[in-house]
Amino acid sequence: MKAIGYTQSLEISNPESLIDVTLAQPIATGRDLLIKVNAISVNPADYKVRLTMPPTDGAVKVIGWDAVGEVIATGDKTSQFKPGDVVYYAGDITRQGCNAEFQLVDERLVGFKPKSLSNAEAAALPLTAITAWELLFEHLSIKQQSPSAIDKSNEVILVVGAAGGVGSIFVQLAKAITGATIIGTASRASSSEWVKKLGADYVVDHSKPLAAQIEALNIGPVTHVASLNSTDSYFESYTELLAPFGKIAMIDDPEALDVTKLKLKSLSLHWEFMFARSMFNAADMDEQGRLLNRVADLVDQGYIQTTLGQHMGAINATNLRAAHQALESGRSIGKIVLEGF
Repeated sequence: MKAIGYTQSLEISNPESLIDVTLAQPIATGRDLLIKVNAISVNPADYKVRLTMPPTDGAVKVIGWDAVGEVIATGDKTSQFKPGDVVYYAGDITRQGCNAEFQLVDERLVGFKPKSLSNAEAAALPLTAITAWELLFEHLSIKQQSPSAIDKSNEVILVVGAAGGVGSIFVQLAKAITGATIIGTASRASSSEWVKKLGADYVVDHSKPLAAQIEALNIGPVTHVASLNSTDSYFESYTELLAPFGKIAMIDDPEALDVTKLKLKSLSLHWEFMFARSMFNAADMDEQGRLLNRVADLVDQGYIQTTLGQHMGAINATNLRAAHQALESGRSIGKIVLEGF
């Protein structure tokens, strides 16, 4: 099968950083599905792994954790899917990724693709939808509501980095199935418009001091923070902005935080890593499949839209290097998607 991988950790400007290779097609056993990959999207996890996790002994490492594809075969212990089903998923960071024609994925991590979206549109969603869902409802403990009967709550969520991949779906989920007031941050006119389009009630500029901008909104104190980048830069502002017993949930990797600043207001800090369930074979691993099906329902009912920002063509090494480079720039809006081999 065709695949794109790497044999050593290199800067993306190096043509050997991602290369076209041919590998043996895997075989489904146990709870695995063999999926023919149709479309993929690129996440920060991809380039972070590429830069920090070189393969050993000259092996080829294939990454990628966002895909739409067709089930081709099923293992002998599967029960939820059959050949011909079209699915979407993020998968398991400890296994071969989706930058290949075929991939094995545990069925518990897989959901049915939203029927109303194309393959490319749906490929933008899985990893970020899982991350955003776990942030909202497992870490921040925001009350989930029916999208057809939203009661406004006193919850005020600050979403820092709202125009990125996770932010783009987080804002939509919060708008669709919670009663919270949503403050998104963006620093450019284009990204600010994107965040407003997705449903943020207010947008502030994270390149400027946050406290004065939020105070000027006159909507009361922030109760929850979704910190999607540069947590170390904003951490002190969060502790100032948050109401007592407020919550901070982050997804990035700050080098150091002074958690003693949380004590006076009895604030809590949560770290979201959506691969935790699959990495440790958690007892509730099938929660990811269930939430992907729930997100697909919200999409098909018109409450959630794709977060596809840019389609960069076919799945090959040249286009993937360009996608990584665009993502590493930190200026992309929404998700970058590639489709077909």
